[in-house]
Amino acid sequence: MTKVHPTAIVDAGAKLGDDVEIGPFCIVGPDVTLEARVRLLSHVVVDGVTTIGEDTVVHAFSALGGPPQHLGYKGERTQLVIGPRNTIREQVTMNTGTASGRGVTTIGADGFFMAEAHVAHDCAVGDNVVLAKGATLGGHVDVGNFVFVGGLAAIHQFSRVGRYSFIGGLAAVTKDVIPYGSVWGNHAHLEGLNLVGLKRRGFSRETINALRAAYRLMFADEGTFQERLDDVVETYSATPEVMEIVDFIRADGNRPLCLPEREV
Repeated sequence: MTKVHPTAIVDAGAKLGDDVEIGPFCIVGPDVTLEARVRLLSHVVVDGVTTIGEDTVVHAFSALGGPPQHLGYKGERTQLVIGPRNTIREQVTMNTGTASGRGVTTIGADGFFMAEAHVAHDCAVGDNVVLAKGATLGGHVDVGNFVFVGGLAAIHQFSRVGRYSFIGGLAAVTKDVIPYGSVWGNHAHLEGLNLVGLKRRGFSRETINALRAAYRLMFADEGTFQERLDDVVETYSATPEVMEIVDFIRADGNRPLCLPEREV
């Protein structure tokens, strides 16, 4: 049974799924869809054309679906779509897209967004992503599955962050981060592979060893980067995880990439 606290303000146009709970002093706009078992604990504002997936829990003072923080926004009807089973902690903000961008900001499933995290307009965030306290995504950022973004880290607009990568706390990420990589610093540089994350996610020792060897070859001193990338393909073409890194880099060879600060 849906439960709405008497102090909450829920527009008659809002669509509420089964067993939704809306706590004290929440505000839900007319174009909002809350799917089954969504819980807004208290003082939550959900606005704009926003869908929140089933079993998502939103904590106090979060603001979801507000207009993009973009000077070119003229009130167009854009969206925020949040997938199922996310945990959204206190004071998190997520904005809708822009007409000049994707038109939609998307959040995958099973994410954990700690206090004061921010997801800007037109971002595409994958599944099982963690944004630690105060982590910030600029507009148009693509974040793959199982990415961990450390506390107070910021990712520059239009950047790509590959699957299973780790962004250290306070990092300022202005370039693309390879899948399985680990970066930190201001400006962020590649520190190696996210070995702790790979082990926690159950990657085999064989796969991790192949990734480590390919990484050392890819970022060695000898030859050009393109030559080393070709050598990686020749040697590790049978390892899908290595080829994912290669494909990520080759997807747009003109994009800036986070690189090691020192020899590997």
